[in-house]
Amino acid sequence: MYVSRIALAGGIAASTVLLLSGPAFAHVSVQPQGEAAKGGYATINFKVPNERDDASTVKLEVNFPADHPLASVSPQAVPGWKVVVTKSKLAEPIDVHGKKIGEAVSKVTWTADGNGIRPGYFQQFPLSVGQLPENADQLVFKTLQTYDNKEVVRWIEEPTAGGEEPESPAPVLALTAASADAHGGAAADKGGEDDRAKETKEATASSDEASSSSADDTTARVLGIVGIVVGIAGVAFGVLAGRRRSA
Repeated sequence: MYVSRIALAGGIAASTVLLLSGPAFAHVSVQPQGEAAKGGYATINFKVPNERDDASTVKLEVNFPADHPLASVSPQAVPGWKVVVTKSKLAEPIDVHGKKIGEAVSKVTWTADGNGIRPGYFQQFPLSVGQLPENADQLVFKTLQTYDNKEVVRWIEEPTAGGEEPESPAPVLALTAASADAHGGAAADKGGEDDRAKETKEATASSDEASSSSADDTTARVLGIVGIVVGIAGVAFGVLAGRRRSA
């Protein structure tokens, strides 16, 4: 009886932990394909799970950070979904590759054409974005998830360093260190050119050696044939001389 009570209490505790921890793993998140380097461009995926057992997700609104505007945002087509990219004017223009940009993307909205994301499923929404900021370690995308029963889940709470994960965390894209600069790339190109020149030189030398070897083989064959002909002629001459002496 005592053991049964312990087992029952353990089961209830485990169920409680699962119930409390479940939603923490079901929020909307964003991850790059490969890495998202500061100052570069990246392809990122918004992963949207369906948290409800009796409703489907039919709309996703991703708001872009105003403090680090992105001028270039291109969505990838997702079957069964319509996408709208919204741009807004900037308080101050930003410089992108030496060109002043006065507006940037403020929101991307996906709306389902059909059933959307059904219970038990998830969907990914890819975007090509850039130029990523050089003076930030992360980008926060506040997101709204709408179900077909009109419920709206607001994933807008920003995480704090060293703190617990909020109940409805916003998707956060971590940025990695900037890639090698142009000088490093030029050095790599120079090294590649040197390697190619070396390979070409070695191939030419090998070709010359092969040609020389082929010429030597041809000369040897010619000399061999001449020797055989001379030998046959000598034998024939000896035979004729012997017959003349016998006569």
